[in-house]
Amino acid sequence: MILATFSYFWGMKKALIIFLLFPLLILGQTNFEKGEKLFLDGNYNQAQPLFETYLKSNPNHLKTIEYLGDIAGQEKSWDKSIGYYKKLKTLKPTEANYYYKYGGALGMKSLEVSKFKALGMISEVRSSFEKAIILNPKHLEARWALIELNLQLPGIVGGSESKAIKYSTELRELSPVDGYLSRGHIEEYFKRYGQAEQQYKRAVLIGGSKLCYQKLADLYKNKMKQPEKSNALWEEYKNRKQ
Repeated sequence: MILATFSYFWGMKKALIIFLLFPLLILGQTNFEKGEKLFLDGNYNQAQPLFETYLKSNPNHLKTIEYLGDIAGQEKSWDKSIGYYKKLKTLKPTEANYYYKYGGALGMKSLEVSKFKALGMISEVRSSFEKAIILNPKHLEARWALIELNLQLPGIVGGSESKAIKYSTELRELSPVDGYLSRGHIEEYFKRYGQAEQQYKRAVLIGGSKLCYQKLADLYKNKMKQPEKSNALWEEYKNRKQ
């Protein structure tokens, strides 16, 4: 009886301690921790001022700077985004992802300036993606970015189908699904729809993700003008998910 009573009151005491300490735990969270939770929940506007406040007292906090760069990118504030990623490169020049994000923000900025000014930025965009691959030979996103860059640029300023294919081949060695999807994208870009179809089919076969099905279905519907094949493919996907 005594033990049961003691156990009851001890349990009540622990509950009381937790109740009293809970507000203190909330108050004890840093602005970074509060901001990170908001950021991960997609509440970027609320997260931003918390990160900015935290950065004032922790000016070299890498993750805070990266989050602020990401938020600026979400807002298409490319100059701010470039500034944050550039600082990250300076603070930690061995991190591949910082070069990739810097190159991406710089590339988006180049789309908003005059063609003459954009041409002066392309070299740094390219070298940033290439640097990301040097630092991390398995970096998939940087290869995707270089494929797109080589497709979109005219040959006179460095665009190259053969280079795009080269990076696609490297992707296939690292991730077969990415390899087939990227090669399908290249073939589709040059309107070789039959070859694109074969590449996307291989991606569907080994990957089976919604993205793989979507790329092939969109090709059928929008490029090959075969909506019946597109519809049948989506039915196949739905049946696989059941």
